[in-house]
Amino acid sequence: MIHKAKKSMGQNFLKSEPALRMMCEAGEVSDKDIVLEIGPGKGALTSRLLEKSKKVIAIEKDRDLITILEDKFAEEIENKKLELINQDILEFDPNSYGLKNDGYKIIANIPYNITGAIFKKFLSEKTAPETMVLLVQKEVAMRIVATDKKESILSLSVKVYGNPKYMMKVGKRFFSPAPKVDSAIVAITNISKNNFNSQESEEKFFLIIKSAFSHKRKVLRKNLEGITTADIIESMFKNLKIDQKARAEDLPLPMWLEIHRYLSTYL
Repeated sequence: MIHKAKKSMGQNFLKSEPALRMMCEAGEVSDKDIVLEIGPGKGALTSRLLEKSKKVIAIEKDRDLITILEDKFAEEIENKKLELINQDILEFDPNSYGLKNDGYKIIANIPYNITGAIFKKFLSEKTAPETMVLLVQKEVAMRIVATDKKESILSLSVKVYGNPKYMMKVGKRFFSPAPKVDSAIVAITNISKNNFNSQESEEKFFLIIKSAFSHKRKVLRKNLEGITTADIIESMFKNLKIDQKARAEDLPLPMWLEIHRYLSTYL
């Protein structure tokens, strides 16, 4: 069966052997691992994950691709090494398929248009993976690891849960059809909620950083006045020894955690 990539679903099939190999290596996939694959497409990455892992759970929204994958991996499905699920990944519930917190890995070439939603869903998920290895837009990967030393809501939203690392660039020519931009593999390891002691604490952290980045041209203290008083902000800057002219992008995660601890009592 010949399958034509569907632009509406963000389908760009990976055809780079080095990239496929790197994704497995970055995830340190072993025969003890359960791997969740998002959008397996025609099964290029799936094949390699099946060789190395204990089990693969592949979530594919496109019914036509499910048919192709069922034929290609009939034996693995029969042996229960591969479980194919025809569903939108954003509606997927890990608990329903026996996945436990810190008990599985996500390795996937994901549609660009739902990158942010996937990070938000799985990093903040109660049943979170221990590791995520994702093929994303190169620009997004660089922003996540803050290669220019400038933080963003995206980079902090990832770093507060785990340790991101830029693994390798994957040029647009290594996809079919070729997208308009290059991609990159990013690995996020040691995923946990250790920086939060409650859901309320988690929510307050994101309230703070969203306020802090609300107006890029303004200095940090002015942006934070949107959620608390100028006096409290002034006191915090003095206590934490923050430069009065600092902008949100200038501060690393450890300082954001200090700000979070300081302001949480007032929010």
